[in-house]
Formats: sequence, C-alpha cells, structure tokens
Amino acid sequence: MFSLFGGKDKSADLPVERGPLGVALGGAIEIDTLALQADAAGTSPGMELPEGGNFIVVAYGEARLDGETVLSRYYDEDDRLLQTLSASGKPGDAITDISLYSAWDSVVPADRAEWDRWAGPSGLIGQPTYDADGLIFQRYWGEGSGRAQLVEFVEDVDDGERVRQIHQTCMLYARPLGATQEMLLLNIERDIAERASREGGAVAFLLGYGLSPADVRRV
Repeated sequence: MFSLFGGKDKSADLPVERGPLGVALGGAIEIDTLALQADAAGTSPGMELPEGGNFIVVAYGEARLDGETVLSRYYDEDDRLLQTLSASGKPGDAITDISLYSAWDSVVPADRAEWDRWAGPSGLIGQPTYDADGLIFQRYWGEGSGRAQLVEFVEDVDDGERVRQIHQTCMLYARPLGATQEMLLLNIERDIAERASREGGAVAFLLGYGLSPADVRRV
C-alpha cells in the first residue's frame, strides 16, 4: 500500500493488532495471577495453578458466538489459551469475560462406538456432572437434569502463515475452588479445510480459571 504522494505507507509494515487486547502475533501479554493464587489458597486444583508473567502470542482465534458476543483466543507455545468475550472483538473493546486455559489431558476414541460414548445422544459430554478421576465438575452451560446440547461454533485461527477454520464442539464444567472456580472445558476440534473425520480427532480436556481484565495487559 502506498501513500498519495508516493512512497510506502509505513502503517502497512505495522503488525496487525488482534482482539480486544490489541496484541499482534509475536506480541506479549502480561498476566497477573496473584489474585487467583490468593482465591485458591489452601485448595487442591486439578493441576498446578498458572503462574503470572509474559504470555507470548503465537496464534489468534476468533469466533462470533451470537449477535452480541465475539470470542477471542490468544494462543502460546505452551498449549495455553487466553480467552476473552467482547461485543466486537476489536482492539480496545470492553471485555465482559476473560479466562486462562491450559491443556490437561486428551482421549482418542478408537471407533464410532467410542465416539458415541463421549459425544453421542447419551454421551458423557453434556451430562449434568463429569467425574474427572475423582474430581466432580458440574455442568456450567445448559439447564435441566438431562444431557444438554453441546455448544458448536467455527473459530478462525491465524498463526501468521495460514488461517484455519476449526469447528468446535464443546461443553464447559466447573467446580468450586476456594473463592474461585476451576473450569473444565471438554472440546472436540475438526479442521474444516482438511475435512477431518470425527474419528480422526480427539477429546481435549482443558482446565481454566477466570481472571479480571485488570489482571491482563498488553506489553
């Protein structure tokens, strides 16, 4: 892109700012977890609580959940994601919810019968409770005593080399952890472009914790 009077427009060389935090790929986010550590003091989390410090963004994902909510996800190299909810997903947009998730475990079902056990009409994912090796989580999304419909959306993920469209099928669970909550996200991903079959994927388990927008800032 060039300016009206010749010469290259220097703004074309600037990295693209992504999401409500306005962070470019390769940029850093400083995360303060002192409040989380205090709220969860004396408890037994499913995995070690996340430490504060710099979070280097290697990919950015975005999905519109409805007419009023955009989900924005910042990914790092340590299988963590910082997730925000806002009205437009634009830099500077007010953040209504922010949380930090880390990969905890995964299961690769062997066949369709195993997939049905997890995500079929009577599957484990979506039931009112989920027992994760003795840690009992209550369903966070959906009401009623029966199995809830799983949440589905398509996330566009940009790692600087290509943009992938990832179909997400998921359910969120939670359990009390001192003065906060430990969130368990059960998630099935499918790369739309690669037409990957569900049998070729895995069920991912991510543990997360809510943060305050004041705990997070662009460096």
